[in-house]
Amino acid sequence: MNKEQVIELISNKTRLIRVEKGYSQEKMAEIIGISKKTLVQIEKGRTLAGWTNTVAVCALFRDSEVLQSVLGDEPLEVIETIAHNNVDRPKSKSMGGKVWWKEIAKKGEFRLQQNMISQHYRILDDDHVRWFSTFDLEEATSRLNELTSRGGNYK
Repeated sequence: MNKEQVIELISNKTRLIRVEKGYSQEKMAEIIGISKKTLVQIEKGRTLAGWTNTVAVCALFRDSEVLQSVLGDEPLEVIETIAHNNVDRPKSKSMGGKVWWKEIAKKGEFRLQQNMISQHYRILDDDHVRWFSTFDLEEATSRLNELTSRGGNYK
């Protein structure tokens, strides 16, 4: 998944997200910081939202079932991973990946998971803290090996 794909996905789901939240076009446009005219163009498929508006929708509506159905349980993690090419530092605690995630490998206190919707990878520790995210399996596996070869407690 890349920026263009996410922009297209979110552009195509903007109307559904708006309806799910019960907002008028005026209110939705105000919330994400665009004109109503632009929102109408996005909802009709005449234009795409753009990266900034896509990020705004993902941040402001991250609890949307519509959004989660196309990006998984943590839309901002997908956005952050794409924006930075990967995320390589301990981040906030996650729910542990019981619904949207498939476990790929477990080594010591770390486990490598893949999101079943966005297909990106992440490494969590036993406390469900996210240490790394990427769309590249080889990079994720390498980082998992690196984390576990150090043999120390990173918390």
